[in-house]
Amino acid sequence: MKEGPDIAQIAALIGDPARANMLTVLMSGKALTVSELAEEAGVTIQTASSHLSKLNDGGLLRPRKQGRHKYFSLASDQVAYVLEGLMGLAAGSGHLRKRTGPKDVELRQARVCYNHLAGDMGTQLFDSLMGQGHLVLTKEDLILTDRGAAFVADLAIDVDGLRKARAPLCRECLDWSERRSHLAGSLGRAFLSRFEDLLWAKRDQKTRVVIFSRSGADAFNRLFPVNG
Repeated sequence: MKEGPDIAQIAALIGDPARANMLTVLMSGKALTVSELAEEAGVTIQTASSHLSKLNDGGLLRPRKQGRHKYFSLASDQVAYVLEGLMGLAAGSGHLRKRTGPKDVELRQARVCYNHLAGDMGTQLFDSLMGQGHLVLTKEDLILTDRGAAFVADLAIDVDGLRKARAPLCRECLDWSERRSHLAGSLGRAFLSRFEDLLWAKRDQKTRVVIFSRSGADAFNRLFPVNG
């Protein structure tokens, strides 16, 4: 018998179309109810409950109860990274859902990848931080330099607090639409939160789209120049 992690079991959980739709919508970072996930998957609530039970048993979901409702979110950043990677693999192989019009363009421009910025603006953020020497990629890790820590602190982001957290500070996440890296980890999450606090951007509550105001986009481009 072969030894090691059983990727077939996880692949089977993700591979069901209804379950895949549920996991994809949870990439918004929001916790959703059974009925909301059933609607996204196009199945009955009873069927959705069965699917969610399997995903939960497989360690892919985190259930939470609040009042009369039970909410589900992705279990961890690691699950989100795997899903984003699979989306990139599917896109590269030509397995794409039917385009929905303008929203498709907006998703590719800027979107939430679980809790950090993805899409064109996400990869721009990553490339600019690398180009300005704020991030350095070693064989093992993505490292925030001293210069980068000062830059982040100037944005009123608590770097020391982030370093104390369990989650990795910096992590590469392969962007499904750009096929290049964007910034994940606690720093990636902090950047997106800061952009929202500054009113540069807001999340579309119905989709994964992140909408930048004109002034917000201008400020973003000044701080993270393409050829930084």
